Amino acid sequence: MSRDVIERYYAAFNAGDAQGMLDLVTDDVEHRVNEGETRHGREKFAEFCSHMGVSYSEQLKDMVIFAEGNRGAAEFTVHGKYLKTDPGLPEAVGQTYVLPAGAFFDIRDGKVARVTTFYNLSDWVRQVSA
Repeated sequence: MSRDVIERYYAAFNAGDAQGMLDLVTDDVEHRVNEGETRHGREKFAEFCSHMGVSYSEQLKDMVIFAEGNRGAAEFTVHGKYLKTDPGLPEAVGQTYVLPAGAFFDIRDGKVARVTTFYNLSDWVRQVSA
């Protein structure tokens, strides 16, 4: 079941379907990002999805998903375009990037209760600053 939830979560991501992603997280979802504060709850996760949809256009490719019980992990390559400047980051002028990334999941009652995402921010900054 965990694998199916993760597959549907990333299918919604790749479709640009923020509502589809929100439908797959618990009300008390914990969203841990590589850089920054942990977000708690569906409302904060929705704010993040809205921000990402304006600032970045991304597709996840080469997806490999591992799942056992209520835990899972995914490894993938982010193919993206930087659309709108994020505060504290380089200016956005439509730069493209390709970035290896991964995530860990806790699944509860068929929904994502925690997602922790990892990527190399220095690599991303280098790519969009070139």
